[in-house]
Parts: sequence; structure tokens; C-alpha cells
Amino acid sequence: MTRIEQNRGPGPDRETPARGGFRQRLRGFGRDESGVMIAFSIFFFLIILMVAGIGVDLMRFEMTRTRLQATLDRAVLAAADMQQPRDPAEVVEDYLTTVGLRDVTLNTPDVSSGVNFRMVNASASMPMRTQFMHMLGVSQLTAPALSGAEERIDGIEIALVLDISNSMNWNNRLINLRPAARDFIDTVMALAEPGHVAVSIIPYNTQVNAGAALLQHYNVSTEHNYSHCVDFEFGDFSSAALSPAAPLQRTGHFDYFTYASGTWPPEADAMPMPVCPTRAGSDITVFETDPAAARDKIDALTAYGNTSIDIGMKWAMTLLDPGTRGVITDMIAEGDVHSDNLGRPVNYGEPNVLKVIVVMTDGQNTTQYMLPPDRRDGPSDIWYHPDTDTVSVYMPRPGPDYFWLSDNAWHDDPRGNHTADPDEAIRLSYPELWAFRSIAQNARYHYGPAYSANGSSLGAAWSDWYSNLPDTIPGSQKDARLQNVCGTAKSNNVMIYAIGFEATTNGNTQLRNCASSPSHFFDADGVDISDAFQAIAASIAQLRLTQ
Repeated sequence: MTRIEQNRGPGPDRETPARGGFRQRLRGFGRDESGVMIAFSIFFFLIILMVAGIGVDLMRFEMTRTRLQATLDRAVLAAADMQQPRDPAEVVEDYLTTVGLRDVTLNTPDVSSGVNFRMVNASASMPMRTQFMHMLGVSQLTAPALSGAEERIDGIEIALVLDISNSMNWNNRLINLRPAARDFIDTVMALAEPGHVAVSIIPYNTQVNAGAALLQHYNVSTEHNYSHCVDFEFGDFSSAALSPAAPLQRTGHFDYFTYASGTWPPEADAMPMPVCPTRAGSDITVFETDPAAARDKIDALTAYGNTSIDIGMKWAMTLLDPGTRGVITDMIAEGDVHSDNLGRPVNYGEPNVLKVIVVMTDGQNTTQYMLPPDRRDGPSDIWYHPDTDTVSVYMPRPGPDYFWLSDNAWHDDPRGNHTADPDEAIRLSYPELWAFRSIAQNARYHYGPAYSANGSSLGAAWSDWYSNLPDTIPGSQKDARLQNVCGTAKSNNVMIYAIGFEATTNGNTQLRNCASSPSHFFDADGVDISDAFQAIAASIAQLRLTQ
């Protein structure tokens, strides 16, 4: 018999399908770790936000501190300027107020000053509310600033190189230069105690009159002593030093610019415009520490001749070079330089001592004239008879070879030597001739008639004794010499300021290249030259941050 079992429903020991599925889901949820990662990610994100917020606050703090520091630096620099008359502490306070920084706490600035220095030290702080760090309990940061500035001038050596060429007579240039240079001297000499600022004045035209007191300490040729200039060689402009023992060629004393007759016996000042100037005030002023004396030298300047910026700069560099110290010591001993200058020129790089050249021109380098070697010294062919004030010209020729200007005829002897009169004619040396008659006067009125009487022409005499007589150095070569000496000065840390005073395009270019930087060059017109000199004086009173 087949037994058929009947299905039964679930009993107490069996689970329903719904309950089993629920338990299974609970076990799966317990094993699921995705919730832990989400919580960690949220926590990490909050940390990043907090760090980023701190970074933002710190960046804002650094910006605030930098702005406050820069403002305080500028404030103390302005306060330490020895040329501003206000109380330095008030200057610092007003500066911070004017800039508009809020809630700044400024401690009372510490000010020390004397005749030749001013020191200003100041500290300040500025609060800044935080945007994120307050969540960590830091609601405010305080930005500090500490700054100090000092202007101290223990000594200044200045060479003032001034153009006195003929074009300075035009458009009131020399008239405008004088007060500008005087005010400059007053300003720079007031920067330090008396004797601590020394100004050398080097006027230049075709040449530079070094002056007998200075030039006697150098090994200069002795053809004459009517004037005191030197014909430098090209290589001299590449060296800062000028050795007192090195042989130097004295410039011939001759007038190439006028028809002029001098006196007998010849005198230094008889020629109105010698290439080596002899007028009062034309000689170099060596290390002057008395402002009144320096102003007098400026007032005495007169103008004529060509332009030799290179020679002016060469003498400026010589007077600033330590190798000249022995010469200055000797000049002090002889009473030609004040004893304040003992030890000058100081060494290059001496702390708190400035070496400065200020050079100005109203044109550009032009032709320099020099006597050739065979016309510098020795006997000339001109004879002079003082008793009758007549000239005879010797020219080798068939027959009588002395031409008397008094009767336009040839004779066997110079006039004065054909009689028993003891006052015989004198054969002039070349230095005597050029001090007695200008080049043009000699060519036209001495040799001109003699050439004509000998069958030649006035033009030939003019060519031989005027146009082709001097050796020359063209302006382009002098530009190269100028840049050499400027480069030498800058390599020795000498500060060069340059002023183009209504100068030519090339003159401005040469000065701009000579200056220590483009900002050290000034292009001035008319009375604006005073502004240029005052700007240079203010720059010389330079400042240095000490903190």
C-alpha cells in the first residue's frame, strides 16, 4: 500500500523565508565598511579646510607685515634726510598717517643727529583680525616692523669739471652757470663738518690750466713757464694715476684764435686767448674747503676757446686718485692747499667717504691744438729790435736773406745789427715768439710779406705758418679718450654725474655714456641748470638702510 505523506506548514523549529532574508541583510550590513570611509573623508576634508584657512590668515598676515615694513622703511628714510628741516619723529608719524594704514601703533622714534649725520630708528605694530584661526581661539595677529636709516657723511671729495669754452658766452650760459655752481658748492659743503667736504674746480676749454702751484710737482718739460698745461698721450686716459715722476709734455704757449701782439719782454697774460688759458680763475682749484673761496673762483670764470672734456676729466680723476696724495701733502707744506686736506685723496672704497665727479658741457669735444716738436723750442727765424719795435724775418735765399718789415726790403742783417748801436736785434726763441705774437699775426704780418717779397704768396705763408702749423687731435679721438677716463673712474667706484647744458646731440651722448648710470645724466636748458646741480647735491647726500 502506497503511503502518501501530506505537506505540513512550518513548525516552531523552522524559519519563514521573510525572517531569513532580514537576518541575512543584518549580517551584510554588519560586514559593510563603506560608512567608515565616508566618515574619515569628512574628517580629513575638515582638516584640510582648517589648514587652508590658517594658510590664508598667515598669507594675509605676511602681506600686512610687508606693507607695514615697507612703509616704515620709507618713513625713516625721509626722516633721516639731513636736508629736510622738520623733526624726524614727526616726519615718521606723518608719513604713516598719510599712507592710510589703520590701527598702527608707532613707538616713539629714536633720533640721533650731529653736524654730519642723522640716525632714525623706529618700530611699529599693526593688528590683523583672523578669518579662520579664530576657530582655534586666535582672533587676532599683530604684524611687527622695525626699521632704521642713517645719513652719515664723514668726507666728500668732489671734482667739479666746468666748460669755459667760447660757446658758454652764448645764451647767458656762463651767467646761468655761476649761481648754479655756487649754490651747489654751498649745499654740498653744508653736508658735513667744516673741512670734511673738499671741492676741486677744473675749468676747461681747449686745454686745462693746472696752475703753477700744482704743475710744479710733476715732471713737466721746461720750454717755457708762461702757462701751465699738459699735452697728454692717449694711454694716459686709461690710467687713474698720474705719476709725479713720469715725463709730461708742457703745452706750447700760443694763441691760435686771434690776431694779437704781446708786449716786450713777453708776458704770460699778453696773449688774449692762448690755448692754455692764463686768465684769473682759469686754473685748477685744488681741494678747496672754504665755500666762500670756492664761490669766488666760480665768479672769476671767463669763457673762450675750444672744448676738451677729456682733459678736464683726466685732471678730475688725477685729483681723486690716491696716488696724488704725496703731491697734495707737498702743496699743504707750501701753503697752497689747506691743512684740512692732509691725507687726501683717500683710498678708493674708504668707508663713509664719497668720491664724486660732476662734469658739464654746453657742446662736445672739438679740435685740440698743439705745437709740433720743431716749433716748441729753439731759435725761430724772427728777429726783434726793441729800440725801433721792428721785426726782421730770416729766409735762406740767394742774396740778402733778412726781410725788414719796416721797409719791405731784403738786407744782409736783421734791423738793428747793421749799426754800432748796442741795442741789437734779438733772435726770438719759439716760446718767446708765440708769447709775443699770435699764430695768425705771425703768419699774416710777418711771413706773409716775406713770402710775397720772395716770389711766393700770402696763401703759402698762411698754409705753412697757420693752417698746417699745429698738430691736432680731432673731436672723435677725444671722445674715445673721454670714455676711457670715465671707464677708469667708474671702475674705481667714483660716482660720475654729467650735465648737458644746451649741449649738442653728440655731447649729450658722450656725457650720458660717461655718467655712472642714465639717472646720473641731466639734460638742462637755461636756468634749469640750477635744478640739475641741486638734484645732484641731493643725490650726493645719499642714505643707507642700517636694518
